[in-house]
Amino acid sequence: MQQYLRYILFKIAGLFLLITLSLTFLVWLTQSLRFVDLIVNRGLGASTFLYLSTLLLPSLLSIVLPIALFISIAFVYSKLTMDSELIVLKSAGLSKIELIKPALYAGVVATIIGYTISLWLLPASYREFKDMQSFIRDNYISSLLQEGVFNNPVKGLTVYIREIHDDGALKGILVHDNRNMKRPVTMMAEGGQLVNAVGGPRFILANGNRQEISQEDGHLSLLYFERYALDIASYANTREYRWREPEERYLSELFWPEDNTSPNLLQKLRAEGHQRLVWPLYNIVLCLIAVMIFVTGEFNRRGNGLKTLAHSAAAFISLGCSIALNSLTANNPHFAPVMYILIFSLIGVCFYLILRNERGLTKKRKLVAA
Repeated sequence: MQQYLRYILFKIAGLFLLITLSLTFLVWLTQSLRFVDLIVNRGLGASTFLYLSTLLLPSLLSIVLPIALFISIAFVYSKLTMDSELIVLKSAGLSKIELIKPALYAGVVATIIGYTISLWLLPASYREFKDMQSFIRDNYISSLLQEGVFNNPVKGLTVYIREIHDDGALKGILVHDNRNMKRPVTMMAEGGQLVNAVGGPRFILANGNRQEISQEDGHLSLLYFERYALDIASYANTREYRWREPEERYLSELFWPEDNTSPNLLQKLRAEGHQRLVWPLYNIVLCLIAVMIFVTGEFNRRGNGLKTLAHSAAAFISLGCSIALNSLTANNPHFAPVMYILIFSLIGVCFYLILRNERGLTKKRKLVAA
């Protein structure tokens, strides 16, 4: 590897790693704050919280990578320009394609990392995340219950407990189930216990009654009991089968799902599949847009502020167009080819703008040498 290439590439790699870690940490921190409720209200351990929030990293990285790459390349080439190092390389006879090689190599590496995340890490981590989320919802409902407060552990279920003892014994229990608005049920008990059974958590109510009112005729059914088992897991609508969301599926499952999927959901799955294939290529687009600022046009020692601003806007507009097309494709599959046309057009236009005067410059160098 040529010395200049290694020199610039190492600068880009170091800054790219630093920016990627910093941006990912900041975004991860803001996203993970929403899981603090799992520790405060559901009694989960810190290790479970960290594991759950860490599963979000691949999805964050896929978004951060092209942005971090753009910033790092723009910064490194800007410093090379201000220190006149880029001018020296041009004077030494390096062509534009040779000048952009370090940025292009960085873009290719970022694209490979992006495809690794998009095709493998993202679905694997998000699938585990959703499975953990379902497990917590179905098995930690009892941890939501606080004494002296009307609790709503699941939709349609209200629980009030006067006292919760250290040994798990409950005193003064009121349970109201209004999932069926036509026949709401109210249960009251002197005491009870929370039990973790094989099928999920259960309330064992003692010495109470069950009241059910029919809204149609106002008839009240009253049942007194000494012991009554209330299956909390059934209130959570726990099902053995859970439909996998698009982000949870691997590429083959997005284009050829084995489960019965409605046409609308199938469009969303395939839109996600197209986005997985297209998005990593924006690393190439953004690296070309970043390097284009400094290898095209005239040298200006005072900087390229307006030019940098314009190229930055172009970079983020291209990312925005990709996201918008993904949403459009989810509703109309005819937009899918546009996603590929856009990305390859952007790459082609960037190369054209960078290399359009290269042939003329080569002829001039030959004439000067002669």
